[in-house]
Order: sequence, then structure tokens, then C-alpha cells
Amino acid sequence: MDKDIVVVNKPASIPVHPCGRYRHNTVVFILAKEHNLKNLRTIHRLDRLTSGLLLFGRTSDKARELEQQIRNRQVQKEYVCRVEGRFPDGIIECCEPIDVVSYKIGVCKVSPKGKDCKTTFQRIGEVGDCSIVHCKPLTGRMHQIRVHLQYLGYPISNDPLYNHEVFGPLKGRGGDIGGISDEQLINNLIGIHNAENWLGIQDENGPARAAPPKEVQETVRNEPTNTVSTQTCLDEPDSSYDPKKNTSDPHCSECKINYRDPEEKDLVMYLHAWKYRGINWEYKTELPDWACETNINYDQL
Repeated sequence: MDKDIVVVNKPASIPVHPCGRYRHNTVVFILAKEHNLKNLRTIHRLDRLTSGLLLFGRTSDKARELEQQIRNRQVQKEYVCRVEGRFPDGIIECCEPIDVVSYKIGVCKVSPKGKDCKTTFQRIGEVGDCSIVHCKPLTGRMHQIRVHLQYLGYPISNDPLYNHEVFGPLKGRGGDIGGISDEQLINNLIGIHNAENWLGIQDENGPARAAPPKEVQETVRNEPTNTVSTQTCLDEPDSSYDPKKNTSDPHCSECKINYRDPEEKDLVMYLHAWKYRGINWEYKTELPDWACETNINYDQL
């Protein structure tokens, strides 16, 4: 972090900014509340389940400058992922156009009607029946890496969307989604989402949501010695959990929906934004554990 920019190594499962049912549990809100970093300008985005490098501007001029570099394709982006199967040898290039099927639920597919796209892939290691793949998206379409890997027949091994039979028996390989329409695909995805994420409606007399365990309520995030508050010269904000701020309305249908607690495996997708390099700047994160389970010399990449 400096006076112009904040660079974050985003954990998987946290959205960049408020969307859908997420508001406070987003990178933007956490940085503002827990680190006093307010009014940050979003320069680019990562999917909620994608981890890795995330840039924010602290000034509108810096944000505009970096946005312009990304828009003009002057920023080289490098990702690492783990895919199903043994990915082919050499550098594999995918230039299939990608079309957004639904912005509302966030799903795309390869289609002649889509926008031009280009991603290069290279297998750099193997873990069991899976491959570690180095990815370079040369354009910036929604879900580009995930959709191109699906099309090639090597989806990210734990991608809950693009490695799913909802795209047909071939899971979208070669653009084959089982001959269904976009509308049917959307309806099928919504049905699967509801079945996998919601447990149903509570009884009228039952509690809307159970309170978090006591140990969670009393937990305060431990900060390292060199905290962000030290860098910003601001007081350390209170990041403790206050159960009194939880509210519910007996007449609200949303309050009666009981969401299933996700398992740890549901919070991580094996896709990580590793390096971004622009004009006179470069940032790189540490690699996640799942990318270090085999001997790979990342320094050669």
C-alpha cells in the first residue's frame, strides 16, 4: 500500500464488493470497517471463489490510470489453476468467443454470438489425476478462464458452475451443452442453486436464524505487528462481532430462509490471480497451498 494504491491478496469465498446477498462480508466493506481504508476505487474484479491479486485505487487519478491500462490491454495477467485430467503438452491457445447467458445469475458460455476472447494455457505440474495450469488471459471477459477450460474439456477440478452436469453429459466440452436453450440452462442452474444452498423455510414460531456460536461472537481478528492501521496512522477499528446488531422480521420471507453452512471445500476454487504487470509496475502474491503440492519451479515462468 502507498498513497495511491492498495493491493490485496484476496481469500477465496469473499466477493469484491456488495452483490446479491453479500454486503458487509465483502473486500470493500472489510477494508473500510476493519482497516479504515474508505472510498477505495475498484480497478478490476475477481470472482467470489477466485483468490489472488486485487488492486484498488486510493485516488481517482490512479484508478483511472490503471483502468485505462487494463482496458487498452497493457496489463499482463497471470493465473494458476488446477484442472481435471492431464492437460496437453505445450502452450495451448483458446480463442473461442464468450457470450453472457445471464448477468443476473452470472453464467457464460462459448458462442459465435459472443465477444472475442483469447487465453493461453500451459501445464506446469501434476497432482494425482489433475494438472496445475498456468493461464494468461489476453482479454478480460467474464469467467473467461473458467469457460475456456470448460470448452477445452479440462474444467477447474472444483468449479461448482462450469464443472457440472447442468451443462450436459459432456459438461460443456467443445461447446456442447446438451442441446438445451439458454432459458432452460438458466432455469436448471437456479433449481440446482436452490437445492444445494437452501434448506427451506422456518416454522412460523421458530427462530429466523440461529445465533453464531459463542466462540465466534467473542472472536476478534488478531492483526500482525505491522498492521494496516499503523501504515495509515489511524486508530485500530473495532472488528469484534456484536450479536445485538442482528435483526429479523417475523413477516419477512427472507428472514425465514435458512441457509446451509458451507463446508470448507465449498469456499475455495482452484483458481488464483498470481501476477499483474503493467506500465512501470508489477505485483505478485504468494501461491495458495493447493498450487504447491508438487515440485514446480514458478521462478521460471
